[in-house]
Amino acid sequence: MLLTNYQTDSFYDEMFSEEGGIRQSYHILKSRIEGMDDKELLKRKASAEKALLSLGITFNVYGDEEEEERIMPFDIIPRIVTSFEWKKMEEGLKQRIRALNLFIQDIYGDEKIIKDGVIPAEIVYSSSGYLKECKGIKPPKGIWIHITGTDLVRDGDGQMLVLEDNLRCPSGVSYVLENREVMKKTFPELFASLSVRPIYDYPIRLRGMLEHLSDKPNPNIGVLTPGIYNSAYYEHSFLASRMGVPLVEGTDLTVRDDKLYMRTTKGLKQVDVLYRRIDDTFMDPKTFRKDSLLGVPGIFEVFKKGNVALANAPGTGVADDKVIYSYVPDFIKYYLGEEPIIPNVPTYLCSREKDLKYVCENIGNLVVKAANGAGGYGMIIGPVASEKEKEEFVEKVKADPRNYIAQPVLSLSRIPTLIEDKLEGRHVDLRPFILYGEEIYVMPGGLTRVALRRGSLVVNSSQGGGSKDTWVMG
Repeated sequence: MLLTNYQTDSFYDEMFSEEGGIRQSYHILKSRIEGMDDKELLKRKASAEKALLSLGITFNVYGDEEEEERIMPFDIIPRIVTSFEWKKMEEGLKQRIRALNLFIQDIYGDEKIIKDGVIPAEIVYSSSGYLKECKGIKPPKGIWIHITGTDLVRDGDGQMLVLEDNLRCPSGVSYVLENREVMKKTFPELFASLSVRPIYDYPIRLRGMLEHLSDKPNPNIGVLTPGIYNSAYYEHSFLASRMGVPLVEGTDLTVRDDKLYMRTTKGLKQVDVLYRRIDDTFMDPKTFRKDSLLGVPGIFEVFKKGNVALANAPGTGVADDKVIYSYVPDFIKYYLGEEPIIPNVPTYLCSREKDLKYVCENIGNLVVKAANGAGGYGMIIGPVASEKEKEEFVEKVKADPRNYIAQPVLSLSRIPTLIEDKLEGRHVDLRPFILYGEEIYVMPGGLTRVALRRGSLVVNSSQGGGSKDTWVMG
């Protein structure tokens, strides 16, 4: 039996307690797995992988010499979250998004949080995500952050922590939706016996949120993609198709008389709401990067004048900065007068002299990250780095301390994962997706990313990670 020899290796395991007992939420799953022989489970795994391959769910790895599209690895052992656990996560994520939205509104407005000394002005202004061009802008309905993917981790004690926020163009929700469809076919009997909260309505809710941003009864909506060579192009086309709206590139759009139009076979058609999947500075060569071939000349002025709603609003990337992330608990207290429901991972700011000294002397025990790094790049995991790598990274940090943070190496929780023909524990995180429209909606579940390499703590697909379906119990 695949579960017979499973070892937790002293890590917090999502399925098994330290004493080796099964956690209550996994009882039915365990009995189902034990009720089938090993060959049957492996057969279902092969069937799921074949289904995903036929769906063509792919991503590109930037910097890969072969430049080949890859299938996101998928594991059929689901992650199960109890309704009690989920309620706390949901409340914590809603609290966080409200505070972040108020912060972005404030720094591009009256800057009260800076004047009151909660966050230094230089930290905000020096962030690569801060856009001075957004000063004084008031986006439709006062919402800056429409779609968020917040990364959560569970530490060695089982406590849930926020690892980082993704506010510009968070990706991965297409994998969540497709994984669920595959799992329904892989374990139909489990779905019949468990009350798993549905997620199929996410594209409907996404479209409803986008419609809310316009005052028109039936606004014209589009999804803006950088094109087929973008790593998340599959998701862009997937969401456009599921919402029933056009997928467009910058060359499909034009600005006329301070309005945004889409070129169609029947002439120009005004666009009222645009879900953009390109970074801020590539959006408009007239305002930002003059060398950008991906954006639409003049679109920022159209947005400033209130003639098009952009989701997410330009300028939200300032809150993706990992230095500013460390202040989010302070934002929650300042704007909402509340204690954070989900705490941050303890963080050292290298821009602080005391923190810099500690990081340089203890880099072998820390994870050090670039403030605007992503995808597992621009970071070092001290315990597994060579002496040369640590020395070189210390020099990088000393040369540009503002743009580095450090965190303790967390013993991320693990989940049984089917590796070849046996079940082994692998480290995971969780990215729930949040929509901010007329109200805040948190998709029940999200993308559980799993580090498939033995001992690895890096779950990103570009670094060899895969994904699991996440089941929130009703």
